[in-house]
Amino acid sequence: MGDEPPIQLLRVQSSQESPDTEERDKLPSAPAQLHPAHKASRPERRSTAPSSQAAPQPSAPQRVTFDRRELDAMLNIYGRMVAAGEWRDYAIDFTRDKAVFSIFRRTADVPVYRIEKDPRLARKQGAYSVVSQTGLILKRGHELPRVLAVLEKPLRAV
Repeated sequence: MGDEPPIQLLRVQSSQESPDTEERDKLPSAPAQLHPAHKASRPERRSTAPSSQAAPQPSAPQRVTFDRRELDAMLNIYGRMVAAGEWRDYAIDFTRDKAVFSIFRRTADVPVYRIEKDPRLARKQGAYSVVSQTGLILKRGHELPRVLAVLEKPLRAV
C-alpha cells in the first residue's frame, strides 16, 4: 500500500468557462495530490475523448457534382442546339443539395432549361430532372439520356 503513487487531480475547464487572470493566479501551480487511502473510496474516471484508434467517420460529400458521363451527355445535346442556333450559353452550379446545368437562350437571360441532379430523389422519382423557365418539371427520371430526350427537337416533314 505504501508503494502506490498518489492520485493526481486536474481541473478541467469547459468551453463556456474562461478564467480571469485573478482566478488563474489562485489555481495551484502543481496538481493537488490525494493520500493513497482515498484511492479506494473514489472510482476511476475514464476519458470520454475519442481514441486515435477509433474508426474514422465517413465524411459527407461537400457538394453534388456531375460526373464525366453526365457532362458528356449534356454537352452533346447542348452542342447540337447551339449549332442549330437555339441556345447560346450555359452555366453549371454545384451545391450541397443538387447540381444544376442551366441553359440560356441569351447570356443575360433567365435559364430556358435547368437540368438538375438531386441524389435525395434517386430512390423515389429519379435523381435527374429537366425544369423549364417557369419552374415546370418537364421530365424526371433515373436515367439521364431518357430525361434529356425531352429537349430533343422532333423531326419535321419537309
